[in-house]
Amino acid sequence: MKDVEYSNDIGEAEDSSKEESITEAEESTTNPTISQRKIIHKANISANVKELTVAQEKITEKVSKYNGYIVESNNFQESDSRSHGRMVVRVPEEHFETFLSEAEGQVTKVLERNITGEDVTEQYVDLESRLKSKRAVEARLLVFMESAEKTEDLLKISADLAKVQEEIEVIVGKIKYLDNQTSFSTIELNFYEDRVIVPSIENKELNTWEKTKKQFVQSVNALLMIGSWIIVFLLGNLPVLLVIGIVSFLSIWFIRKRRKDKE
Repeated sequence: MKDVEYSNDIGEAEDSSKEESITEAEESTTNPTISQRKIIHKANISANVKELTVAQEKITEKVSKYNGYIVESNNFQESDSRSHGRMVVRVPEEHFETFLSEAEGQVTKVLERNITGEDVTEQYVDLESRLKSKRAVEARLLVFMESAEKTEDLLKISADLAKVQEEIEVIVGKIKYLDNQTSFSTIELNFYEDRVIVPSIENKELNTWEKTKKQFVQSVNALLMIGSWIIVFLLGNLPVLLVIGIVSFLSIWFIRKRRKDKE
């Protein structure tokens, strides 16, 4: 097997397949009746709900109803009066609008509604064209491998075949990803529950006897505090008070004595 003939044959097979694929791709992207459009739909809904757990249960039921699945579900306690629940779900594309309508029917107020659609038809058709081209090269390489007589030729063909098959796997993976993204729509739901907090009144605040006992104890404590202060004051200042008492007593005694002497 000559290298030039081998390379030319493989190149012709790939070029021929590319030309056919390009023609089919142009027809598919310009004529929607030939190939269904491939669109990735996504939605993001933020809304207030009366009861967070109830709303999430309803959404779970509807996801199951339309043969979808839940990707993520989380709850957050943002404050004592506000709870936040986040759900990411996927539903079949054909039920996208219906599911959104029913989901919004579970809320009290829609805060934000964002819907996007990405047309990947051209990208999808291009991948299919590349896959067809690579398949043709793969088939041609398999034919060469069967007819190869030299070990050198067999090794070269095997290396080329492995490279082409690796490229095919990558393309197939991308096609499967687009199939998944276009057949199931992704919806993110953010629910917020606002609760009015009413301060609770403890039972002891409503019990007259408990309030009376509390006031009595406070009064006794006040008297004990005053008594303690007086005792501390008297004992702490006893020397000074004794001097003041003696001086006062002598002063009074002297004054009274002088009055008696005058009389």
